[in-house]
Amino acid sequence: MLWVLLLVVAWGAAVASCIRLCLVTAGAAQRPPGGARAPASPELSLYETAFLAGGPQRVADLALVSMHLRRRLLLAHTGWATVVDPEGRDEVERTVIRAIGPEGQSRIAPIRAAAAAADAVRSLADRLVIAGLAVPHGARTDLESAVRGVRGAAVLVVVLAAAAALMPGQGTGYAGPVAAWFGLPLVLTLGCMVIARVETHPYSPWASPSGQRWLDSLPAPVRGADRDLLAAVAVRGVGALEDPGLRAAMLSGARAGG
Repeated sequence: MLWVLLLVVAWGAAVASCIRLCLVTAGAAQRPPGGARAPASPELSLYETAFLAGGPQRVADLALVSMHLRRRLLLAHTGWATVVDPEGRDEVERTVIRAIGPEGQSRIAPIRAAAAAADAVRSLADRLVIAGLAVPHGARTDLESAVRGVRGAAVLVVVLAAAAALMPGQGTGYAGPVAAWFGLPLVLTLGCMVIARVETHPYSPWASPSGQRWLDSLPAPVRGADRDLLAAVAVRGVGALEDPGLRAAMLSGARAGG
């Protein structure tokens, strides 16, 4: 009855990983990051809104689109960026210009990566964490690790079930009951992943509950004005761009960098 030992291992992995995911998810939802309390009506910049909605890459995307709209940068649909005005208005824009280099032209993908990793974006993230609006890096990685643990437990259950079913010397009709017993921990892990996805899918992994409420309170951008277009990019990403050439340029950079 070696298969019973394999079943115990499968159940142990499934239960332990699911409990960990539940604890991490519950802790992230109930504890304000760093013990901070968010202001009732925070006034955030577009960069800060972009970070809460999409993280460092969204901030980089916003800077690139903003500079293009204000004729400081030319973004080509081929995925190249060219400097038009070398004077950045803020540190994020100056980081973008430095990433392009002295030749004044570069692929968009490395620019996005450099801007997302810049000190200015890290400082912005730190301010949002202190304000209780963003999830600390450690808490976010804990959640990602817990999800990977449940996914790994599901794979382990399948492997152990296959090993148990293929053991030599078993009687006729043995595989069916074994598969049924291993199906229970598999259902547990898959169900836990589905529930976690349903609970977190509408929300940004970068925003705390307070930050998510801030994002949810934002009015829908009105089409036609640059400020509204930038607000849409900050909240929804480059998919909000209506200009096909600009959207192609940003999506090209995203694919190359991602």
